[in-house]
Amino acid sequence: MSVQDIDRADFVKRWEEWHRAKDEELAAPHGFLAVTGLHWLGPEPARFADAPGAWSATADGVVVDLAEGEELDVDGTAVRGRYAFGTIPERAGRYAGWGDAVLEVARRGGHDILRPRHPDNPLRTSFRYTPAYDPDPRWVVTGRFLPFAQPRPVAVGAAVEGLEHVYDSPGQVEFELAGERHRLTVFPASAPGSLMVLFTDTTSGVTTYAANRSLRIAAPGPDGMVTLDFNRAVNLPCAYTDLATCPLPPAENRLPVAIEAGERIPLERGGRP
Repeated sequence: MSVQDIDRADFVKRWEEWHRAKDEELAAPHGFLAVTGLHWLGPEPARFADAPGAWSATADGVVVDLAEGEELDVDGTAVRGRYAFGTIPERAGRYAGWGDAVLEVARRGGHDILRPRHPDNPLRTSFRYTPAYDPDPRWVVTGRFLPFAQPRPVAVGAAVEGLEHVYDSPGQVEFELAGERHRLTVFPASAPGSLMVLFTDTTSGVTTYAANRSLRIAAPGPDGMVTLDFNRAVNLPCAYTDLATCPLPPAENRLPVAIEAGERIPLERGGRP
């Protein structure tokens, strides 16, 4: 499909609906803007101001010891005293309710963490919207998925210094932009067969967030063809708050071109409306 074939009014309407829904999810009562702390758990029990109980990471997983009068809601069941969340897989998490807050227990980069989410967090209550470039069909690019013979483990850095994430990459996506051919290493996304790419470009640190942006790509067609809609390049949570462990792009995903599409530097980081 060429740019001329796209109904611009419908294109803009669908983008606006998508972007509004993305911001609503981010700023939901227990969305990422509600996070009030990033607590790294160790073998010694520790208490935190924004969560009940004493938390520790043991050989059998995350454990919380609740004091008299303290209670959590785990999967609809009231929990008191000592509770073991069990071993949590990498990039997974469990959630427990505490009043109007939700406590996220997760594992990132081989470490167990606790991230309380409070709806009254000022970062959430003051959020307005995420600045973005005006949607433009010329940033919808056709590419080709180039699968590896076997998925390759790719280690990338993180927004938290010293932390490392490892993803199994199924291959790369090749596409042409402004007469130049580029390749990006991709990772699996949540929907079956779909892909996710982390990247920077020459707008990074100027008009877009310096560390990374993310783009989801629908599953390749039978011929390996894919569509990259850079209008839907989004910020990861680390663009808004330091309480995130977001992955950084692999070195080969630093594009030497300006992708003037998608989300820009958030207002919370000094971005311009």
